[in-house]
Amino acid sequence: MIPGPDIETANSHCFAVVRGHYENFPVASWLLPAPLRAPVAAIYAFARRADDHADEGDLDPAERLRLLDLEGRALDGDSTALPNDLVHLALADSIARFQLPVQLLHDLLTAFRMDVTKHRYADHDELLHYCRHSANPVGRLLLHLFGQATPVNLEHSDAICTALQLINLWQDLDQDIVERDRLYLPHADWTAAGITEAQLLARDDSLALQGVIANQLDRAEQSMNQGMPLGGNLPGRLGLEIRLTVEGGLAVLRACRTRENSFARPRLPRLVWPGLLWRALLPTRRWRKMA
Repeated sequence: MIPGPDIETANSHCFAVVRGHYENFPVASWLLPAPLRAPVAAIYAFARRADDHADEGDLDPAERLRLLDLEGRALDGDSTALPNDLVHLALADSIARFQLPVQLLHDLLTAFRMDVTKHRYADHDELLHYCRHSANPVGRLLLHLFGQATPVNLEHSDAICTALQLINLWQDLDQDIVERDRLYLPHADWTAAGITEAQLLARDDSLALQGVIANQLDRAEQSMNQGMPLGGNLPGRLGLEIRLTVEGGLAVLRACRTRENSFARPRLPRLVWPGLLWRALLPTRRWRKMA
């Protein structure tokens, strides 16, 4: 029998996946304690690949869903779904060592299936339902890794992760429309402003649309503020990691507010990050007061 890959090889593969993708927010960074970097990288590699199943290439919807179903079967321990798969080898090791709730990973797959099958959102509540599956599980998994998954921490984490997801949607408005025919902007909001879908698809940056986007950014900022006490309540490196992630998200949000066109994707220059780190290093009392 030919032996399968070992866990060191699997973890190395996941770290390579992390290094190979641009992100505005830190992933498996030096801020995390060394023992937790491998599980965070495994979770990221799993989510990254599932996201690619939903978005990348020219696959038809049925094939995308089939690939996502294979990921789900592998999560449940079906060795025939993705045999000798490096991502699932690393992920299974992390699940076993840290007693991670597998349902949270299935929730991520639910969101990716929604990306394949659902391209319009009726209202903000529908969008929050998407965020509960696409973003919130990541924060919850991180809290479980650190042994900090208390009810209060989970609530604050959900607020932060929802805010980050919303910010990401509004910075990628053009890409989602052009490349994926997805309108995450709530139908109830843009129709109330007198905007037609034809105008959105034509990327008409009207004053009415700017007002709708401003309201979406306000919602994201409110959600972020609701979750900010988490950065003050968590100890050590994890608290700093959360604060830096929040500062990065708020920096992107501010860039979305000041961009010249609602469909332009803002990027943060490298010179911004030292200031974000400085704010993240401020006394945690500042964060507790922001509830």
